[in-house]
Formats: sequence, C-alpha cells, structure tokens
Amino acid sequence: MVTQFAKARGGRVIATVSSDAKEEIARAAGADEVLRYGPCDQLAAEVRKLTDGVGVAASYDGVGASTFDASLAALRARGVLVLYGEPSGIVPPFDLTRLVDGGEVRNTVARRTDIGSLYVTRPSLVHHINPPHRLVSRAEAVFRAVAAGEVRIRIGGRYPLDEVVRAYQDLEGRSSTGKLLLIVNPTGEAS
Repeated sequence: MVTQFAKARGGRVIATVSSDAKEEIARAAGADEVLRYGPCDQLAAEVRKLTDGVGVAASYDGVGASTFDASLAALRARGVLVLYGEPSGIVPPFDLTRLVDGGEVRNTVARRTDIGSLYVTRPSLVHHINPPHRLVSRAEAVFRAVAAGEVRIRIGGRYPLDEVVRAYQDLEGRSSTGKLLLIVNPTGEAS
C-alpha cells in the first residue's frame, strides 16, 4: 500500500524485494524501480546510482533489523527513515552520530554535504489514531483511495485465529505478501 499511496501522490518509488514473486507484486503496485536485498553498501550504492548520487528523501522500512542499515545509508541529506515494522527483528540501539553523515561514522572535521542530518522515526498506530476523529478521518482517506481505484488491497493469506503463530512466522520469514487476515470464526457458525 505504501507504494500505491506514494505513486498516487506523484512520488517516485524504488522498491526493495527478496524474490521474483515480490518483484512482480512491487511492479504491479507501481514501483518505478525494483532492487533485490543484498549487502548494505551494495543496495545503498544502487539507490544512489538511480538517484544521480543524491539518495532518497524518505525510506519506508517495514522489515526491520536486516534492512535498517541499507535504508539509512540510502537517504539523501536531511532524509527520513520511517521504520514501521520489524518482522526480521528489532533494530538494536545505534550510535546517533550515524545520523550526522549518513550512517558512516567518521572521525574527521570535514563532512560530506550530500548525506547526513538524517531523521529516524518509529511510528506506532496508536499515536496516529488518537483522538478518535483522527482514526475516522484516516480510515475514510484509505477507503476513498480504495474506492477511487488509487489503492488495491492485496490479501496475502487468511489464517484461522489458532494459527496466529504461523501467520507471524510467515511475516517474519518474509514468505508473505499483502495483508494477512486472522479469521476469528472460520466456519461462520454463530458462537
């Protein structure tokens, strides 16, 4: 959905994926470029190549620990990293001086001007839907985008509630795509 919302608002999207199947999904969602996960420095270099050496204004990272360094290193000066999920694990504490020069810790007075002064945020849904009128207005915006065809909701799997562990394992193992639904009463019988 992030790709679709960005494209609907005129953004250029460089997606990162782990498989051929996910590449197809990213392209279908409108990604302008699709890169494979790889070593941090290689991925950041590819992003910089695609952005004429500048880097990206924002990186939306829904994976976590295994992609954090590459997401940070791909940012342009004053870029923001939005860490909104962590199925690969929680990002460990890190030295804030990495934000000064794009994740490259240096012991020098001379600093690069094309990277640095970065921002990292870890939003939580609860802070974006409270008070209740915010939840209503944000839900209405999503439903309007779906109704207008700007955003398509991809259902990646349906799991009975007693298989919640398997659903999380699929998220953590990056074997899922789209939204995963937990079915409270799979038989449809009244409780």
